Amino acid sequence: MISMNEFEKELAKRGDLVYEYLTSTRYQERFVPEVIHDSVYLYLGGRRGKSLRPAVLLFSCGAAGGDEEIALPAAAATEVFHTWTLVHDDVIDRDCMRRGGYTVHEEFRRRGADLGYDGDNAVHYGTSIAILAGDVQQGWSVSLLSELVERGVDPNVVLHLIRMMETEVVLTLLSGQIFDVQYSKAPIESLSEDKILGMLWRKTGALYEFAGSAGAMIGLSTTDTRNELVRSISQFTCRCGTAFQLQDDILGVVGDTKKLGKTVGSDIREGKRTLIVYHAFTHADEAQKRRMSRILGNENTSDEEAGEVVDIMSELGSIEYTRALADSYVKEAKEHIEIVPGSRYKDLLLTWADYMVSRES
Repeated sequence: MISMNEFEKELAKRGDLVYEYLTSTRYQERFVPEVIHDSVYLYLGGRRGKSLRPAVLLFSCGAAGGDEEIALPAAAATEVFHTWTLVHDDVIDRDCMRRGGYTVHEEFRRRGADLGYDGDNAVHYGTSIAILAGDVQQGWSVSLLSELVERGVDPNVVLHLIRMMETEVVLTLLSGQIFDVQYSKAPIESLSEDKILGMLWRKTGALYEFAGSAGAMIGLSTTDTRNELVRSISQFTCRCGTAFQLQDDILGVVGDTKKLGKTVGSDIREGKRTLIVYHAFTHADEAQKRRMSRILGNENTSDEEAGEVVDIMSELGSIEYTRALADSYVKEAKEHIEIVPGSRYKDLLLTWADYMVSRES
């Protein structure tokens, strides 16, 4: 097996490859005017992510017997695709912080103010730039996938991946985002654990599933989604993706703000119907329910009040319940890749799965 320290080095190595690819001059000079360049690269420059999705695509390609160097444009495409969803998600959630800095819409609201926009006009300017940046990034992700042909990947495989990403993944992911928005205003009693887990899979698991499928398909040079290796790897990454989101929800209430790069407690202020919230509410007494109902979804909630909700969640075992469920998803995921031949890439996949629920940011 691979130690977590060794795995993190391998993860960072793939991240470096992807970001070197994306920040090359041939791409950067395409994005004009300057406002488009700066907005597109705000999360892809100095504030890069962990590259979990592109890394698992490359690991999956290797585990299927392929050359991860050939799959690099697909890994880059997956990171850019993920990034546009973050840019738009930040607008929807009205978040002002991402990865330790301002979100795109907030950064350009501030720049808009410097240009002479005031009040609501500055807000509208920042939101407009964020929408346009996300649009550019989505188009770029398709262009990046098309570059696989230049590396010798069967054009039929490339077209299949583009269709998957731009139809299945987009529709699944956006439906999950819609449910997330709608659920935040829905009575908690009207929801269920299955509904919440389904929403989490749509929001997060679907793109991880695509990353696993894409890597395996490139490695095997096939478009057959029923292929045993493709199916096993995609189901593995799908379940790990849901576990990732459950861990994300845990960190959202008990994480370290400095490590996360965003405000802990924002999910409480937004009234997010996480599994933690649902479990707590269904196990709370009437006094606890009234207290949580007054605080959840109140954007003016103080840190102290948010802390009260976290204390209730902890007392009712909701955080531990969610953590145990995330672990069970990872355990089930590992069963799906038992048929994958042993290799260093398979070991990387198995350690990647553990990392998804042990990470602190």
